[in-house]
Amino acid sequence: MNSRNVFRLALAVLTVTLLSAPVIRTAGAQDPPQPPQPKPAPQQKDPKDKKGAQRQGAQADEQQTPGEDRIKIETDLVNLDVTVIDQNNNPVFDLTRDDFAVFEDKIKQNIDNVSREEVPISFGLVIDTSGSMRSKLQTVTDSALLLVKQMRQDDEAFVAAFKAEPELVQDFTADRRELEDALGELYTSGGTALLDAIIATADYAHEKGKHRRKALVIISDGLEKNSSVKEKEVMEAIKEDEVQVYLVGFIDEDMEEKSLFGRSPAKKAKELLSRIADDSGGHAYFPKDISEIPAIAAQIAKDLRTQYVLSYYPTNDKRDGTFRAVSIAVNQKGGRKLIAHTRRGYYARNAQGQLPTAVQKRSRGN
Repeated sequence: MNSRNVFRLALAVLTVTLLSAPVIRTAGAQDPPQPPQPKPAPQQKDPKDKKGAQRQGAQADEQQTPGEDRIKIETDLVNLDVTVIDQNNNPVFDLTRDDFAVFEDKIKQNIDNVSREEVPISFGLVIDTSGSMRSKLQTVTDSALLLVKQMRQDDEAFVAAFKAEPELVQDFTADRRELEDALGELYTSGGTALLDAIIATADYAHEKGKHRRKALVIISDGLEKNSSVKEKEVMEAIKEDEVQVYLVGFIDEDMEEKSLFGRSPAKKAKELLSRIADDSGGHAYFPKDISEIPAIAAQIAKDLRTQYVLSYYPTNDKRDGTFRAVSIAVNQKGGRKLIAHTRRGYYARNAQGQLPTAVQKRSRGN
């Protein structure tokens, strides 16, 4: 059984337990479901893929998920979450629609709207608990707690850990206490399956997160060793799931020296984390000291809150399931060099909400 299926099986166990438990509530009960204790043996497979029903800007059809706020339109509206920074890495907040240009497959698009709004977030805290993180775990969990404390009323989050395999520690909840308890249960051991963890938690965030804006905050030393998937599969998952990835990588300075075969392990780890984050529209951080983590956590929270939302109706209105590459240009103002970050593109699902064949195979775990 590969690690993605292990992660989904853990989710299935949580779901089965919650559904089979007696429905008993008191006046002071919390709305979010309590995690099962203890976890029973696996009894059922994970539910079928429902990604088509959750996709923002999905086609106007009769398959809309009940309870979701959607506006039925004739053409897909593409929404891009965009972060703009200057040459000093400071966020820029004073831009208007005229300051942006968006290109889809190198063809300029007509921007319908640009806004900067604070919207609810569904995010995951994904913590590397392999043996190499032992000395850093306490500071890492303390920093993750900072993100939990900055949650707004409508936000939701989950906690996952990964060693040789990813593990769902706490499913999506708005209850801060449950998240804090889950972070307090983490311990280190074993190897590192970073790519397996990213692909499993991105799938989970897309399938189970109730808000359009979804993100992962992954903290690791970046030493990929045990994953069953390749980087290319992770990149495909990020494109399909439309989840922003923020990576905090502790890279051991002792590994900076080149190996006999070229690039050092440290450089390879940094390049891997940067590629994954950039493709998703997120960001990768490489602190030199563990004391930098609280400030990084605060910056990530700020980035997620203060992004522009850029919307447009694509000139290519075919629903052919192909990937559409997206890029954004920003007018340079006042001598400042401005850089816009967003996801690299999206899949134009067909009229039935289906994905390309290759991605469907990956979703089924084949």
